[in-house]
Amino acid sequence: MTPQTPRFAANDADALPLFAVPEDGLEAFLAARPAEQGAWLRSTGFAAGLGELALLPGDGGGLAGAVAGLGDAAAQARGRFHLAGAAARLPQGTYRLDSPLTGPALEAEALGLLLSTYRFDRYRAQAPVQAGFVAPAGVNATRVEALAAGEFLTRDLINTPAADMGPEALEDAVFALAARHGATASAVRGDDLLAQNFPLIHAVGRAGPQAPRLLEMTWGDAGPRLTLVGKGVCFDTGGLNIKPGASMGLMKKDMGGAATVLGLAETIMALNLPLRLRVLIPAVENSVASTSFRPQDILTARNGLTVEVNNTDAEGRLVLADALALAAEADSDLLISMATLTGAARVAVGPDIAPFYTDDGGLADEIAAGGAAGADPVWRMPFHAPYEKMIEPGIADLDNAPAGGFAGSITAALFLRRFAGGARYAHFDIYGWQPADAPARPKGGVGQGARALLGALPQVLGL
Repeated sequence: MTPQTPRFAANDADALPLFAVPEDGLEAFLAARPAEQGAWLRSTGFAAGLGELALLPGDGGGLAGAVAGLGDAAAQARGRFHLAGAAARLPQGTYRLDSPLTGPALEAEALGLLLSTYRFDRYRAQAPVQAGFVAPAGVNATRVEALAAGEFLTRDLINTPAADMGPEALEDAVFALAARHGATASAVRGDDLLAQNFPLIHAVGRAGPQAPRLLEMTWGDAGPRLTLVGKGVCFDTGGLNIKPGASMGLMKKDMGGAATVLGLAETIMALNLPLRLRVLIPAVENSVASTSFRPQDILTARNGLTVEVNNTDAEGRLVLADALALAAEADSDLLISMATLTGAARVAVGPDIAPFYTDDGGLADEIAAGGAAGADPVWRMPFHAPYEKMIEPGIADLDNAPAGGFAGSITAALFLRRFAGGARYAHFDIYGWQPADAPARPKGGVGQGARALLGALPQVLGL
């Protein structure tokens, strides 16, 4: 799989203007335009509503540019990447943004313009043509391109069906990413997982058509240590507690945690941030076979904790447990896990918000601030200690699927915390999927939480 490389167009003097106009600035804008353009916009009924787009006629029947509406503050509060929705409808060509926006708002819209150029065309005979954009003045183009490249990688990985994105292909993606940035990658596969004490990863993945594996990538030789752990369940049937067909339909995205940490790693390395990065991905398929792990099995994790399996469809926390236990054996200044872990998180906050858990108030504040600045909505959820007893079944140390259905995202997060050691830690329970087309976010795989984390790193790690 060849990754897409989102780029702003070169500083093209012939680029057409794309004017961004708020509703309360429309009259002033019309008055400043040539008379024929102002008359044209009035005659078409252009009102600068959010998402509106009007093309400006030029001499000889050509195109002189376009105008996109920014609406008002109330409309803007109900979404993000406001210009991207209009920009996606532009005719082919190169455009230069002319906007009253500044600072983080301008950077977010510039990112939205680049994200609007994403197309998943691996299985299409012909890719659609699209507009290109010049980097707006005042925007750090290198940073925005790195953010978009990370998001494109995440989307490509999630969107690829499991037939072409099993554990082997996910391993290939890790090694290819490492090669692009001079990082080091390695893998522990199959029965070697048992020999090297990753019993939960082996148990979950042993029935799959491809051998389970633990993937590792390291980069950087100085600075604070950041460890990212991503759930890489390349397809999830539910195992012997098999999912109904309607619930299995999107399970190619169950490696969305792995895809998101790889996208974040792409951005970190492209920006050459002064830190030491470690990425750990347990890559498995949760399949049905005579070798599948079973309900009521008791498994012993890498760190010695025993787990009673009360639902084989709660497998993500099992494979993450071994990876987190490995991470806890070395020093990390910040340890992050990301996973498409629970349906309970979707019930709580819907598909658009990434809930996260941490005991560290300062870290939570920085992640929230990073999410607000990066147009990456997140919400802190509680590690609620009184619920610890819900994950303690009595027959073993831990229960992977407490009965009753209450607080499912919280109990999963509490389960993972048992394996994270004493590091500064946060866990993200993401969805990884955009259920319907939205500005800069076509239906399909999507990253969540990565930009929030990236924005938090300077303060959290002292970069």
